[in-house]
Amino acid sequence: DTVMKLLPFWQHEQYLFLPAGPRVTYVPPTLPEDEDSIFAHYETGINFDKYDDIMVDVSGTNPPQAIMTFDEARLCESLRKTVSKSGYVKPTPVQKHGIPIISAGRDLMACAQTGSGKTAAFLLPILQQLMADGVAASSFSELQEPEAIIVAPTRELINQIYLEARKFAYGTCVRPVVVYGGVSTGHQIREICRGCNVLCGTPGRLLDMIGRGKIGLTKLRYFVLDEADRMLDMGFEPDMRRLVGSPGMPSKENRQTLMFSATYPDDIQRMAADFLKTDYLFLAVGVVGAACSDVEQTFVQVTKFSKREQLLDLLKTTGTERTMVFVETKRQADFIATYLCQEKVPTTSIHGDREQREREQALADFRSGKCPVMVATSVAARGLDIPDVQHVVNFDLPKEIDEYVHRIGRTGRCGNTGRAVSFYDPDNDAQLARSLVTILSKAQQEVPSWLEESAFSGPGSTGFNPSGKTFASTDNRKGGSFQENGGQSQPAAQTAADDEEWE
Repeated sequence: DTVMKLLPFWQHEQYLFLPAGPRVTYVPPTLPEDEDSIFAHYETGINFDKYDDIMVDVSGTNPPQAIMTFDEARLCESLRKTVSKSGYVKPTPVQKHGIPIISAGRDLMACAQTGSGKTAAFLLPILQQLMADGVAASSFSELQEPEAIIVAPTRELINQIYLEARKFAYGTCVRPVVVYGGVSTGHQIREICRGCNVLCGTPGRLLDMIGRGKIGLTKLRYFVLDEADRMLDMGFEPDMRRLVGSPGMPSKENRQTLMFSATYPDDIQRMAADFLKTDYLFLAVGVVGAACSDVEQTFVQVTKFSKREQLLDLLKTTGTERTMVFVETKRQADFIATYLCQEKVPTTSIHGDREQREREQALADFRSGKCPVMVATSVAARGLDIPDVQHVVNFDLPKEIDEYVHRIGRTGRCGNTGRAVSFYDPDNDAQLARSLVTILSKAQQEVPSWLEESAFSGPGSTGFNPSGKTFASTDNRKGGSFQENGGQSQPAAQTAADDEEWE
């Protein structure tokens, strides 16, 4: 007990006995400062205008009126310029409703399909308010006290959010900084000390910086959870409990809390409500946990021994088109990537056991087309915005249907079309059959007769509801087991093994 009292809180419990490992010295390459690089953006696709037809539901008291154009958002001149340079012509539904809700100071739980502009929906109103209040970064203090903290589950996603924040804050006095595992701590501390208004971070490294006394929380006004359902599941929930219970963290009544994701299981909604003020608004764009309708979903019945040959045959038809192949384990990712390279298919891989330098190089090779195929675990399933991903292949189907929705959402983004092919092994995937039939039905996709048969004859999974509900119908505003200050966490049945950012 005496030892535990002397230790900083982030070294308590399971972290006390973790092996230290080699000191991380990796420093990412310096980012380009030219406008062309900073404002490179995703080109909208042929179905972008279809977003206007998507069903939107806002539940809660007195929601502000939606905006129809970016002009109605009353952004300051510098933000108007960056929005224009970013290629934004008109707001998507999550932006039309999310921007005025956040600007009005309301807490928000927002659910919208993958690739529909959620990041800009929270960054623009936050930056607008910080600029209107004359906030500016200062390097005079060793302790930096950001006005906004944005948390996401993986290194690649939080870095992507940071790049968006850096783009929108370009040419202003507001300074975003990013911190995540796998990178030299000293380098990130130096970046923080140069001034920090918006801090983007993964949970472990964020807690580390707070524990080291480099980040203070007393000035915090905005607390954003991206991929909120993942941040509140049993893998990350203890870290989020530590974060909101950190010294100086404003209570939920004294900060604005914003949550975004493409999926929200009911139990996560109940838990999330404990983070939010009682008058929070729930924004639903589309149907509960639905997949993006711009992705053509097909299923192939396989045995586990025929998967590799099926994958190779499939990739021979895609040529140089960018394809993400999802597998269940890190070992499998390396194995499949090696196999494809031996078969003369230029392939890279990304997973939680690779060094950060290797992870970043893999993404760079995939983005550039040097390696048109990337084999990935679920570490790359959420949020990553890579232009021109035409295909997603589920070599192994995930155990959870929400994970499937996120995976196939790496294609068909921003109104573009894409294709997802999933290998279905009846011996391993039967528990997902009903949920898959539901997802296909909601997205107006053809349901193979053999899959429907499997859904009704095999072991069922929850959530079979072909009629589809709106998100608002599962908006649970009462109850929940998450206590913001020192409440007991649920039993840790799982950990965020592949993408948790503790070192």
